[in-house]
Amino acid sequence: MMKIKSVLLLLLFMLYSSVCAFAGDLTVAVAANVQYAFDELKAEFQKETGINVKPVIGSSGKFTTQIENGAPFDVFLSADLKYPQALKKAGLTINDPKIYAYGSLVLWTLDHIDLSKGMDVLLAPEVKKIAVASPEAAPYGRQAINVLQHYNLYTKVQDKLVYGESIAQANQFITSKAAEIGFTAKSVVLAPTMKDQGKWIDVPQEAYELIAQGVVILKYTEKGSLASAQKFFDFLFTEKAGEIFKKYGYILP
Repeated sequence: MMKIKSVLLLLLFMLYSSVCAFAGDLTVAVAANVQYAFDELKAEFQKETGINVKPVIGSSGKFTTQIENGAPFDVFLSADLKYPQALKKAGLTINDPKIYAYGSLVLWTLDHIDLSKGMDVLLAPEVKKIAVASPEAAPYGRQAINVLQHYNLYTKVQDKLVYGESIAQANQFITSKAAEIGFTAKSVVLAPTMKDQGKWIDVPQEAYELIAQGVVILKYTEKGSLASAQKFFDFLFTEKAGEIFKKYGYILP
């Protein structure tokens, strides 16, 4: 009888331990422009804390809708501040959104296109399709449209525009050559797997607003991972995390 009790106690302890470990794990909604930097952020954080982090990559607008409908994310790394602020207003966050980095735009091509012309290259006859992230769902897409309007190019090239749901899909259009050229985040072209592909130029900063990217801890994490979520949030503002962001072309706040 004692042996059976011991086995039961051991099983209960193992179940409790596994539940606690699971409770400490994090699911993080990650804006598509951050996905390459996030690989390094995740690895460094896990090395320091032992906390497992599962990223889900997508568009900030789509994540916001999912979170409003109860999606089980602990932390949200948005491509701007607008969406985390909306979630805060809706009572779906633990804390106030905070800027972790500023993102910038580049014009990127894998074709033999002369980028020395700057934005006017978009008018060239060999440019038939221009990839842009959805301005409704992706802040980088919104700013790309602002660039086109700044240079009075939007009405001239709007029939060439092909929209991706997120920066990730816009990148697929460029890398597959479904589009000859496109707007993307600087963090993408600086990623180790991308930096030797094609060529790119910085979009002049006077043509758009640097993209203030915000992070927030979500209410869902109260179900078991709040302490881990706070550790991850704090980690994003450490010197180590800052060096990773800078490596990928972000500007620190």
